[in-house]
Amino acid sequence: MRGTWQGLSLGSSIVAGALAAAACSGSEKQPAAGAESTAAAPAPAAASARASLVYVSDERGNKVTVINTATDSVVKTIDAGQRPRGVRLTPDGKTLVVAVSGSPIGGPGVDESKLPPPDRSKDGIALVDLATDSMRRLQGGHDPENFDITPDGKFIYVSNEDAGKATVLDLADGKEVAKVKVGSEPEGVKVTPDGKEAWVTSEGQGTVTVIDVGSNKAIATIKVGKRPRSVVFAPDGSKGYVPAEVGGNVSVVDVKSHKVVKTLDLTKTTPGAKPMGSAISPDGKFVYITTGRGATLEVIATANESVVATIRDPKRPWGVAVTSDGSKIYTANGPSNDIAIIDAATNKVIKTVPAGDSPWGVAISR
Repeated sequence: MRGTWQGLSLGSSIVAGALAAAACSGSEKQPAAGAESTAAAPAPAAASARASLVYVSDERGNKVTVINTATDSVVKTIDAGQRPRGVRLTPDGKTLVVAVSGSPIGGPGVDESKLPPPDRSKDGIALVDLATDSMRRLQGGHDPENFDITPDGKFIYVSNEDAGKATVLDLADGKEVAKVKVGSEPEGVKVTPDGKEAWVTSEGQGTVTVIDVGSNKAIATIKVGKRPRSVVFAPDGSKGYVPAEVGGNVSVVDVKSHKVVKTLDLTKTTPGAKPMGSAISPDGKFVYITTGRGATLEVIATANESVVATIRDPKRPWGVAVTSDGSKIYTANGPSNDIAIIDAATNKVIKTVPAGDSPWGVAISR
């Protein structure tokens, strides 16, 4: 359905110099220094001409926290709606997109039968124009949790956790163009780099549904680990990585055949690992997997699909993203209400930054 524009003041401006040049000096690649590290992590690429901004959704605080990568400090907050979770930027970098929801927060230890009913008027996909701070909200189906945007910036694929479906939206006019059944409790959504397929995880069924973007029809179902939470693709689109929280593993999937070619058991390196969020280095050499209550960030070398470093990140890391030069990794740590910043050259947490109440997702401008 067509979204309506809502005028909104988004608080203080970015402080002077937030987008100033980041002063960085080149250095040789250093050996990985994280616990159980067995290989060197990628060295930082050349310094970007401008600092990037990190956008962190704050599920309980109903905000998006904005962090400047040059100083790793908070420069503003954005009010995008209730219970923000999935967060991304459009391919042109001009619009912040946030999944917001009127469903009450459940999770481990919560008796969901005693939760209040959902407020569907709060469900939606918020689009924040970063130049004007104006916002419009699209109808994105029941309980939007996560989403991805096609590389051409035309369509959004949204996981509707309560409905067991994915909603497809036209980004230009906000109209719903399709609904696709994808299995119970869908969460992770990722479009392949070529824009031809959208993959949606089903936590309830332990599967990934592959949607053909051209027809918006489900064309394959891939069996992966128990309770898959996210998907990330190699930059060339050849492989997908699917972490499974309850399974304690990561499925490596051949994209062309839709077949699992390897399963990595992360509990061997981190007992109690609950694989959740996923990101990949810009050069495609390393995949980063957060382990939730396992309290680590696992580094997988894609050359041989093996864990090469384990980084202690003690407060249930979930969302994760990598800067465009590959030099730093940011993880959202819900229970400690902060963001951990990790140096990819040394595999060490170099700083933590407060980020509201229950930070969930992370997106970084390019």
